[in-house]
Amino acid sequence: MATAVATQLKPMTAAEVTKMVLNKEELFILDVREQTQFSDWRIEGESIDIINIPYFDLLDGVDPALDKIPNGKKILVVCAKEGSSVFIGEQIVESGRDNIHYLVGGMKAWSEYLEPVKVEGLKSGGSLYQFVRIGKGCLSYMVVSNGEAAVIDTLRMTDQYENFAKENNLQIKHTLDTHLHADHISGGRQLAEKVGATYWLPPKDAGEVTFEYQALEEGNNIAVGNITIKPIYSPGHTIGSTSFIVDDQFLLSGDILFVESIGRPDLAGKAEDWVGDLRETLYQCYKGLSEDLIVLPAHFGKMTELGAGGLVSGRLGDLYQNNPGLNIHDENEFRKTVSENLPPQPNAYQEIRQTNMGKIQPDEEEQREMEIGPNRCAVHDK
Repeated sequence: MATAVATQLKPMTAAEVTKMVLNKEELFILDVREQTQFSDWRIEGESIDIINIPYFDLLDGVDPALDKIPNGKKILVVCAKEGSSVFIGEQIVESGRDNIHYLVGGMKAWSEYLEPVKVEGLKSGGSLYQFVRIGKGCLSYMVVSNGEAAVIDTLRMTDQYENFAKENNLQIKHTLDTHLHADHISGGRQLAEKVGATYWLPPKDAGEVTFEYQALEEGNNIAVGNITIKPIYSPGHTIGSTSFIVDDQFLLSGDILFVESIGRPDLAGKAEDWVGDLRETLYQCYKGLSEDLIVLPAHFGKMTELGAGGLVSGRLGDLYQNNPGLNIHDENEFRKTVSENLPPQPNAYQEIRQTNMGKIQPDEEEQREMEIGPNRCAVHDK
């Protein structure tokens, strides 16, 4: 009987779940993690229905779940690492239900999967890809031209960029961080070391780093084949935050500006000092740029920000019309709004900053644990 059950309970990968979310396919999820974990962070999507019944509430039998699981839908059982979802999924199959799946690798795998989405419209003939980390809301980028590539805001899952580059016959020449990250561990330096690329970091964010880097500053343009990456100093999220204009068409805004919100200035404990910088960047520096630039941020906070194919983007002029954070014209009101709408600090953000400075070297499992949960880099409007 155990063998029959094992063949009926089906695996579903994070990549497959991502495709379902982006294609708005129906999926019913039973999340068996503890309620506090579920409340903090879960799989979301327009056509996703999800309930939470903790694993320990189902140890004596899955009847409490059977009453809530619909017939005729694809069912996915989710836990932190996989084992609990397999155990519960097998019991649900034994009860006679079909079309039952478990998430391979659990929420840890969901957190680490990157979906490459092509950004259309580069006039130079090159390509730009947005890597959507759908389980955490992080966005990174690969600029491609003439067999060369640059990776921007690289995540720690560097093998996924390497594999993509190999599949497309690309040589990664540069890795760049828009700022010293506090919500996730940067893979920029590691990837650069592995492939022999140059690692770039804003020097004003690098005062305490323990490694060598190339200074990312205005006027120090970076060439990738026929494409030019132009750094724009844009402090506010951090003192060194630097945006990029790519191919005179795209504004990679890092954690300064998002599609539906703006960056928070407090993750280094200097909110009062940096909120003025944030306002100046958003209301003066960016305001002087072309309204036709397409904004590509380093994060998204809500699934509603995902557009066609999963792309997160917005025309700069449209954001000035629709983004609440760009329409607070009184300076005191802006300061008040920013300070009163800060979400909780990201999980282990101090340890993440220390890791990104090279001061501590957590192992892979420790890094996973440090990053668990959503990103919290935006000011959330209430």
